[in-house]
Amino acid sequence: MEALIETRGLHKRFGDVHGVRGIDLTVKRGTIYGLIGPNGAGKSTTLRMLVDIIRPTNGTITVLGRAPQKAKPELRRRIGYLPGEIKLTERSSGESVLDHFKSISGTVAPGAVESLAERLDLDLHRPVRDLSKGNRQKLGLIQAFMHQPELLILDEPTSGLDPLMQHEFLNLIREAQNNGQTVLLSSHILGEIQHTADAAAVLAHGTIVAEGDIASLRITGASRLRTVITGTDARSLRSQLEKHPELTELEVREIGQSMVQVSGLLRGEPDSLIKTLSHYTIHDLTLEEPDLEESVLELYESTVTPS
Repeated sequence: MEALIETRGLHKRFGDVHGVRGIDLTVKRGTIYGLIGPNGAGKSTTLRMLVDIIRPTNGTITVLGRAPQKAKPELRRRIGYLPGEIKLTERSSGESVLDHFKSISGTVAPGAVESLAERLDLDLHRPVRDLSKGNRQKLGLIQAFMHQPELLILDEPTSGLDPLMQHEFLNLIREAQNNGQTVLLSSHILGEIQHTADAAAVLAHGTIVAEGDIASLRITGASRLRTVITGTDARSLRSQLEKHPELTELEVREIGQSMVQVSGLLRGEPDSLIKTLSHYTIHDLTLEEPDLEESVLELYESTVTPS
């Protein structure tokens, strides 16, 4: 598939502070791609460089086949951008704000704004100064989606939205993908990325520490163990399980009627551990791969902060 976004060796310094440290990023046409990371990881800085709000210290950027700094007005019409912090004219109504953005983004289909406002439950006639953070976020989403751009670049798009509106947003980006649009979004809410993105990059300290399809970002060769057994007590069982260095985050507790519940993170093959458990009566046993959140936290913990 054609790459709609490519960065190579992307760096951004703010004085002595490194905001982004050598990011290589590729987003293919028709995909939903996520940038995952905590505040300060470099997500917003990267997205702002893609739309030429700020410019890189070093490195190259190509968006929709063009360098952003050389094709700004033309490129803007093909992109729907939602910044991490929305700044709006306080005295204007939502409707007036969107009319202004129409002059920048280009053609908006009749009824598109009204349809989006209805789906997001937003009254466009209210002054912006009267809108809550969540409703301002809805207004920002409408301006990003209303002209059906080839590319959506969305920075923390569900910030301030309630769970119902978060769900509606996820519907919007799935529909955009089905319509042939490409979506790049940043988030620290890992469930958004896990359930919607085709691929993602994990950022920490301005660098990509892992990237790939969602399945590949989970901890390689690790499983979350949960079991309930009888035939021993919690103390004795713990002493046996602690002999298995591949089992970490171990929790062992008695849950009544001589039953012992065990949970932990198992790395590698389960054969040795299962043989230990087989000396007892196993009532329940599950081995499941960790979710994306658990994997990302592990990546953060293993990343040393650069000096």
